[in-house]
Amino acid sequence: MTADLNKLTTVAKQVRRDIVRMVHQCQSGHPGGSLGCTDFLVALYFHIMNHKTDFNMDGTNEDLFFLSNGHISPVFYSVLARSGYFDVSELATFRKLDSRLQGHPTTHEGLPGIRIASGSLGQGLSVAIGAALTKKLNNDSSLVFTLHGDGELQEGQIWEAAMFAPHNKVDNLISTIDYNGQQIDGPTEKVLSLGNLKAKWEAFGWDVMEMNGNDLADVIRGLEEAKSRAFKGKPIMILMTTNMGHGVDFMMGSHKWHGVAPNDEQLQQALDQLVCDMQDY
Repeated sequence: MTADLNKLTTVAKQVRRDIVRMVHQCQSGHPGGSLGCTDFLVALYFHIMNHKTDFNMDGTNEDLFFLSNGHISPVFYSVLARSGYFDVSELATFRKLDSRLQGHPTTHEGLPGIRIASGSLGQGLSVAIGAALTKKLNNDSSLVFTLHGDGELQEGQIWEAAMFAPHNKVDNLISTIDYNGQQIDGPTEKVLSLGNLKAKWEAFGWDVMEMNGNDLADVIRGLEEAKSRAFKGKPIMILMTTNMGHGVDFMMGSHKWHGVAPNDEQLQQALDQLVCDMQDY
């Protein structure tokens, strides 16, 4: 299937509009990482994954996605709504009392598309490995995808899972790290250096790839290549370089927009940079 880059670019721009509007209206949330990972999630849900919007938790005979860095829920909610899991109008309830769209995704509200609660970092890879092994046991040839923050790699549970997956040949798993070099307290290099991530994951036994997460064509290329490497004995890890706040110039590249909402003037500046012919919620 050939990707329609113009269509995907339009969707990505609209998702970025959704993100800044959602975070602005409740004056709470995480716009930086959400904007940086928009192209990845748009490519995944609108082109790469075989998934069903008629949602059920079993996920049999469909590709599954687990968001481990759950604080970037605005981009996840927007992509789920725009791809048909629930009505786009529900985005207006983000972080409001009794909303299904909590600040970090949870499962007890029954929001379609949400498979795990991911407010606490470091857990998503373990859950995804369990799902991938389940598919193997059930002779289900679908894939499992995950997304993680680079700062999240400072959690020890990640490295337990990193050892487990290659040892057990979990080769139906494609994981991606949002490698933007920023976390809530500053650059990752200053908070706790990650070192040579490519060498580390390779040493653990993963098939490691790299791609530019803010170039839709390269994201599609990378994800399609990752699919071609699946089922060959190793789990796959993609190091995805992104720019925090990508698409909004005054947010780009700064950890200060990890978890800060734009004011009225900043919202308008952002929307002026994200002109799109799709309809806002």
